[in-house]
Amino acid sequence: MIRRYVEQLLSIYNYIDGILVTDSKGYIEYFATYRPDVNKLKEKNILHKHITEVYPELTEETSSIMRVLRSGESISNEYQTLKTYDGQSIRAINTTMPIKENNRIIGAVDVSRYIDSPYRRQDITLESKEFKANSGGLYTVDDIITVSPQMEDIKQRIPLIADTDSSVLIYGETGTGKELVAESIHTASKRAGRRFVAQNCAAIPGNLLESILFGTKKGSYTGAENKPGLFEIANGGTLFLDEINSMEMNVQAKILKAIEEKQVVRLGGYEPIKTDIKVISAVNERPMDCVKAGKLREDLFYRLSVVQVNIPPLRERRDDILYMASRFIEAYNQSMHRDIMGLDEQVEELFRSYAWPGNVRELKNIIEGAFNVASTRFIQKKDLPEYLANPVWLEVPREATEALAAGRVKAGEGAGNAFAAEESDTKRFGESEWAEDISFAGKTLNQTLAEVEERMIRNALREADSLAGAARLLGITKQNLHYKLTKYKIK
Repeated sequence: MIRRYVEQLLSIYNYIDGILVTDSKGYIEYFATYRPDVNKLKEKNILHKHITEVYPELTEETSSIMRVLRSGESISNEYQTLKTYDGQSIRAINTTMPIKENNRIIGAVDVSRYIDSPYRRQDITLESKEFKANSGGLYTVDDIITVSPQMEDIKQRIPLIADTDSSVLIYGETGTGKELVAESIHTASKRAGRRFVAQNCAAIPGNLLESILFGTKKGSYTGAENKPGLFEIANGGTLFLDEINSMEMNVQAKILKAIEEKQVVRLGGYEPIKTDIKVISAVNERPMDCVKAGKLREDLFYRLSVVQVNIPPLRERRDDILYMASRFIEAYNQSMHRDIMGLDEQVEELFRSYAWPGNVRELKNIIEGAFNVASTRFIQKKDLPEYLANPVWLEVPREATEALAAGRVKAGEGAGNAFAAEESDTKRFGESEWAEDISFAGKTLNQTLAEVEERMIRNALREADSLAGAARLLGITKQNLHYKLTKYKIK
């Protein structure tokens, strides 16, 4: 139960050195350190031990975890010198938060930034999400690899977009490279020497996200410290808000006010703090669909979308698929010390036919996965994940599938013997009238795919001589077809 909070927490606090989770009594349920040179503790040696057993000098009063378990209130940015049971001395800035379920405290989580030198204490606070000073480590326009005319057009527009302080809204499906474009806009701008601050707004409670964005004033709530928010941290630079359509409406209203007035007020504070930032935001659904669905305030949409960049999904720029695959192969050959020459012909055809719902991220991950198991100099079908290597959709040629969706092909035409009707099953379906062409406006991907599937089934039933023939035409089993007939109420 407690461990599932870790992944969510890491999505909020990416710039951390260590994390420790306890149950409601202070016994350790999870531990990880990302700086083993500073903290040499290992999870296997301290798991299920009490926090005061691992850090013997801590008491019920001095341990931030035990105080949080008692009070149920978070403690932010507390400086501690911790001595472990094996003699280590660790200086850290800790933020400790309760884990609650149904208003009951079931544990606590402590995230840390280690301090290598006593002189660095005043410079360190635990900040949510990573920020990158200057332009080091950020993507530039040259990092956008493409042969697609649509993406080339975006690359040409980036320097123009970067030349002003106008807000930018990026729309693209998951995995299309929204942060890549956002970073490229920053590094092409006059703000390139200042901070680029990124925050994913998904799955973060509104009150927590509000404190992350606007900061807190000491005493505003129990354990609150003077802490700048991301608007302040990004001052002079760029603030990137990803998946802003997942943000609670009350926080969206405050974002709108902060952008319009170019100032923020910390939680618990009264004095406005001036800000000078370029705001880039991103959504993974059509922006107007987000507005209609009540996921994005209309007034905020107009404020954020002064400039709008639409990143096409990978399936709409198929020339990029094999080109990007070859570039990823080059990169992994260097980083993984391999000598892979490329994809074999079967994999190339499979890649061309696949819809790539995970877009560029999925393609990159599949190439990386293949590098781990490939035994020849060409990536083969056996090196791919099962869902891609042996999908149902591959049983029907892509051209035939597209023709079926459009209602252009009859059984056996242009699709080979696989589409021949089975004579043993003589039941014939009457022609089913197809109402209208599919309209994608205001529909989710799943709704649209369901419409396409229903249309293909109706066309197959009309063109085939039997149930078995329709199933063969669709590339599915007869049993699966019966299920889908029931699902779509097709008689």
